[in-house]
Amino acid sequence: MKKFFFAFFLLPLFGIAQGTSIPETEYDKIESKVIEWRRDIHEHPELSNREFETAKKIAAHLQSLGIETQTGVGKTGVVGILKGDHPGKTVALRADIDALPVTEQNDLPFKSTVETEFLGSKTGVMHACGHDTHTAILMGVAEILSQHTDKINGTVKFIFQPAEEGPPPGEEGGAALMIKEGVLKNPDVDAIFGLHINAATPVGTIRYKPEGTMAAVERFVINVKGVQAHGSAPWSGVDPILISAKIIDGLQTIISRNAELTESASVITVGKITSGVRFNIIPETAEMIGTVRTLDPDNKKLILDRMRELVPQIAKAYGGEATIEIQNNTAITYNDPQLTSEMLPTLKKVAGEGNVELVKATTGGEDFSFFQEKVPGLYFFLGGMPKDAEPTRHHTPGFFVDESGLLLGVKTMSQLAIDYLNK
Repeated sequence: MKKFFFAFFLLPLFGIAQGTSIPETEYDKIESKVIEWRRDIHEHPELSNREFETAKKIAAHLQSLGIETQTGVGKTGVVGILKGDHPGKTVALRADIDALPVTEQNDLPFKSTVETEFLGSKTGVMHACGHDTHTAILMGVAEILSQHTDKINGTVKFIFQPAEEGPPPGEEGGAALMIKEGVLKNPDVDAIFGLHINAATPVGTIRYKPEGTMAAVERFVINVKGVQAHGSAPWSGVDPILISAKIIDGLQTIISRNAELTESASVITVGKITSGVRFNIIPETAEMIGTVRTLDPDNKKLILDRMRELVPQIAKAYGGEATIEIQNNTAITYNDPQLTSEMLPTLKKVAGEGNVELVKATTGGEDFSFFQEKVPGLYFFLGGMPKDAEPTRHHTPGFFVDESGLLLGVKTMSQLAIDYLNK
C-alpha cells in the first residue's frame, strides 16, 4: 500500500517529464499561419542590421500573444520571454532574421523585388539562405508554447537575431552583439537550440552531428608591396602579383603539409585579388581577401600561426613586403555532446526514428556558435528539399525550399523546449 501511494503521489511531479507533447491538431492549425508569415517576410527582405520592418512584425506577434517582448537588442533584434506555470531552468530558441544582397530569379507569387545599394553596388535583396523560414518557424513556436504554459517547467526565451550574415563594415552586429548586450542573462539561459533549413536535405528529415558541426570562420586580408615598373622590364621592379601567386601557393601547403587532416577538415580560400590598372604596368601593390575554415581549435591555431609566419617571409624572399590581418567571423558551431545525447530522443520522437540522420561536419559557418561558447547548445538541419526534386544552392538567386517542411521545424523546436525544461 505504501509503495502504491508513493508512486501515485509522485505521478504529478514526474508526469510532465514522461513525454508531454502538444496535440497534433494544434500544429495543423498553425501551419497555414507559418507559411503566410514566411511568404510575407520573403517578399519584404532586409539586409543585416537593417531588419526594421521584420523586427516590427515579430514584436507585434509576440506582444499579441502576451509574451514579454524586448526590442532593439543587438540593433534590430527581438527577444521574447515566456514563463511557464512551473519553476525551472531557462531555455533559449534562436532564429536569424536577415537577408542577403542577392537578386531573386525564382518565379514565385511572393518573389522579392526589393533593390538596394550594397557596398557601392546596386543589387536585389533576397532570403537566399532560408532565414525567412527560421523566423516564421519560431513565431509559430512562440504561439504554440504561449498556449501551453501549463506544460512548461521554467522559462522559454525566444531570440530573433539580426545580422547572422555579418554586419556591414564598421558596425557591430549578430549573435556577438546580442550576447554583449546581455541576451543570455535575466533570466540566465541554461541551454540553447537552433535550426537551419537545408535545400539539399529532403523534407521530413532532420540531420545533426555532436561536437564540431560547422566551421569557425576567419576573414583575412593580405597586402603586398612591391616596386612599380614597366611591364616590358620586370627585372627593374618587384612584382606584387607574382608574390601574391606565391603566397596563395604557400597558403595551400599549410593545408596539405601542416594540418592533420585525418583529425578534422580545414580550408583556406583566397576569394578576391585586386591589383594594377593597365596591361603593361607592373603595379606597386596587391590586395588579397579570403577565408579560413576550421573545425578543431588546435588545428585553427596552427593554421593561423603558420599564415602569419609564411606571408611576410614569402614576400621577403621575392624582394617585397606583405602584411596579413585576420578577423574572426564565427567560432566553431559546437554541439554539446551531453545535450545532444539527451535531446536525440526528442528529435526521433518528433521526426520519426528513420528520419533523423547523423551527418559529417560542414565547412560552412554560423554565428550561433557564439551562443554555444557561453552555454550548451544544439544546432541541427531541417529538410527543405522537395521530394523527387533537385536540390538548390544556398546564397544563390535560385535558392528554393519546400514550405511543407516548416511544420516539422515548429514541432521540433517546441518539443525540444518542453522536453529540456521538463526532463
